[in-house]
Amino acid sequence: MTDVTDVRDAATDRAGLTDGVPTGLLIGGVERAASNGATFDVHDPVDGSVLATVASGTRNDAQAAVDAAADAATGWASTPPRKRSEILSRAYDLMVERADWFARLITAENGKVVADARGEVLYAAEFLRWYAEEAVRIPGTLQTAPGGANKILVEHRPIGIAVLVTPWNFPAAMATRKIGPALAAGCTAVLKPASDTPLTALAIGKLFEEAGLPAGVLNVLPSRSSGTVVEQMVRDPRVRKLSFTGSTEVGVTLMKLAAESVVNTSMELGGNAPFVVFDDADLDTAIAGAMIAKMRNGGEACTAANRFYVQEGIAAEFSRRLAEAMGALRTGDGLDPDVQLGPMVNERARDDIAALVDGARAEGATVLTGGATPDRPGWFYPATVLGDVPEHARILREEIFGPVAPIVTFRTDDDAVRLANGTPYGLVSYVYTRDIGRGLRISERIDSGMVGLNRGLVSDPAAPFGGMKESGIGREGGAEGLLEYMESQYIAVTW
Repeated sequence: MTDVTDVRDAATDRAGLTDGVPTGLLIGGVERAASNGATFDVHDPVDGSVLATVASGTRNDAQAAVDAAADAATGWASTPPRKRSEILSRAYDLMVERADWFARLITAENGKVVADARGEVLYAAEFLRWYAEEAVRIPGTLQTAPGGANKILVEHRPIGIAVLVTPWNFPAAMATRKIGPALAAGCTAVLKPASDTPLTALAIGKLFEEAGLPAGVLNVLPSRSSGTVVEQMVRDPRVRKLSFTGSTEVGVTLMKLAAESVVNTSMELGGNAPFVVFDDADLDTAIAGAMIAKMRNGGEACTAANRFYVQEGIAAEFSRRLAEAMGALRTGDGLDPDVQLGPMVNERARDDIAALVDGARAEGATVLTGGATPDRPGWFYPATVLGDVPEHARILREEIFGPVAPIVTFRTDDDAVRLANGTPYGLVSYVYTRDIGRGLRISERIDSGMVGLNRGLVSDPAAPFGGMKESGIGREGGAEGLLEYMESQYIAVTW
């Protein structure tokens, strides 16, 4: 593995990159300072330097954001679906037009390589296009009651003000995956972005203003006091929806809070995805899929393959080839187009990864490539492959959220299913085999909301994204994602 030079050239120059990006709170169509004047710095993971200083919202600001959403709620809910669709379509067009700029902004505050960031921007934009199309197809039903006494009329209406809490790993896509269906359904919203990556969310808020979204329909509230501001909003009786993407631990806390007011919740929580490779798999396809499933976003993804279970007949060859592919990745500044692995988002994330790898080594794992924090500025950790990992190693029980692939061998189909299901999480799984029947049988036995069968990428705006067990409740994307922001109302009628 070869690191790039620390000397920045024109390709990695950040000068002017944040020009035009709001750094205040976006409430009611106005950019404003925090009520107490508080701010926080946004750091560049490549060297820890300050990219921008952003307003840090307070309880008072959270209340103001809900007030703005409430003021706009009636008008937006009564806006014709076609009009809502057209605004979402314009936002899609603007995001696609500015994809390169958005990608550089994401890389600057998140660290991921710019090619990965551009892929995220286009993926994020697709949620806007998908829900622009879904906005005009909100379903309803009419049927005769079985007893014949009346008609059963079912309509779907906006659920109400939505609080959207997003993570740092996909700052554009996780925002639009919530904003798209909320706006399509006729809900107003407050977006609370992660403190590590607020600039992308603020830029998206500004983009919607340009697209013609009325003031107050979408408000953006960055804050270092995340728990405080979210609690303030969820306790407001006008808030009827909480959508959160993040850790299971925080999700549990938020569900308890939401339960006090019976607020509807969607929770996309932790993942610990198994990547199961059978002896009859096409190794070229499996290695290519492993690199996508593991290294997308530098491994900082809830869908990342975290536990590699490889059947004993091909385990040695698979391990060798994966270590070779991972070890060849070029690490450095994500804005350099030749770099394939950027820094982790912050120092704590880097150190947590290092601790998991050190722990696995102490438990008997063998480092096949990587495995040591580089001595250089920034929050870098190398692509790492571990062999001989004990079945009960700590690294297999926790979400790694980084570029580390621990490999465990198995013998039988039953062993594979047992190992894959040996976690409280169930977001996504990956299965590789040439036998499609075997693949489908194994997929149906694995407890996860999504399965990539001979595919290392499963996410699609048209598909329902979500997990089983402690990986969350509800679905985002697809037709299901729109209904998460709507209430069903039954009217009994006779004519």
